[in-house]
Amino acid sequence: MNHLKPPIAPSDHRAGADDAPVTLVEFGDYECPHCAAAQPAVRAVLLQLGPRVLFAFRHFPLAEAHPHAEHAAEAAEAAGSQGSFWEMHEALFEDQADLEDEDLVSRAAQLGLDVAHFEQELAEGAWVERVRRDFTSGVRSGVNGTPTFFINGVRHDGPWDAESLLAALAAAAATT
Repeated sequence: MNHLKPPIAPSDHRAGADDAPVTLVEFGDYECPHCAAAQPAVRAVLLQLGPRVLFAFRHFPLAEAHPHAEHAAEAAEAAGSQGSFWEMHEALFEDQADLEDEDLVSRAAQLGLDVAHFEQELAEGAWVERVRRDFTSGVRSGVNGTPTFFINGVRHDGPWDAESLLAALAAAAATT
């Protein structure tokens, strides 16, 4: 059984209540079609459970299979530095076919970000270490593909459709 290393921290991108009885962590890759397919399930879980779940997302770009994934993760971080991580996160999963640099800049403009600052952070590699830290966390936690979910710090090896995730989260909440 694999455990999340390190546990959720304030530096993670989180949605939901900090004191929620159950946590869900996703390791994902913005170029992974399976991750994009999982996003409606994650949204449904968050909508249904609301403050009863704390969700965190960690980057796990599989660069050999997905050559744009690392830079897309850096773009999400650059958007996050302007308070728009989740908006960029959703936009990247909505259109995985367009992950070239000009596409990332276009999304930043559509989100109303300071595009010059966004471009500067990408050019300087301001978020490379952050993305690597998330990736290293995944390796330490036993992640070998995406998406990979952890519920209350324990790897969820079951299906990741909304119904299955809700059932696993309910079971985890019942044991806390």
